[in-house]
Amino acid sequence: MHRTKSKGSLEVICGPMFSGKSEELIRRVRRAKIARQKVMTFKHRLDDRHCIEYVVSHDGNKVETYPIDRVEKILELVLTQEEVQVIGIDEAQFFSQDIIPIICQLVDSGKRIIVAGLDLDFRAIPFSSMPILLAIADQVTKLQAICTECGDNASLSQRLVNGVPAKFNDPIILPGAQESYQARCRDCYTIDRKM
Repeated sequence: MHRTKSKGSLEVICGPMFSGKSEELIRRVRRAKIARQKVMTFKHRLDDRHCIEYVVSHDGNKVETYPIDRVEKILELVLTQEEVQVIGIDEAQFFSQDIIPIICQLVDSGKRIIVAGLDLDFRAIPFSSMPILLAIADQVTKLQAICTECGDNASLSQRLVNGVPAKFNDPIILPGAQESYQARCRDCYTIDRKM
């Protein structure tokens, strides 16, 4: 049996704030471009911390992106471009669960999808669609940061409000950087509710 078209793949890059998720996404997208593959990169419009037209790492590296607020826009834009082979999606946790069937459709059509996002929210609870994306991924890269308190490996994102840990019932989505978040290890992480 001869197969003329192969399926694509899903790579998920996850970890806490400041672990290098966007940096790794940018690295993979740049490698695809060097290989002369047609690439499109997306991020949620909520992520306006640096510049809306780019995915920007905390180190300042960047790659052009399409800022969108509806996941259906990914399909619309990909279908208007010829021969898109690689699709990068940064801050995937900001998108609704609707991102899952769209990613599956793109993978089935032969696209390589690279997704980066927080696997846990500031409460240390699996974030949005990320648990399902991790489960269906062909490849998972879980990064760690450095705990700002003790210097150990950090796997959690500590949200701070006026310098103190946020409350468990605070809003889940709050884009920010070092002014609002720190990477913490399990020993240094704190929240006002037991898990």
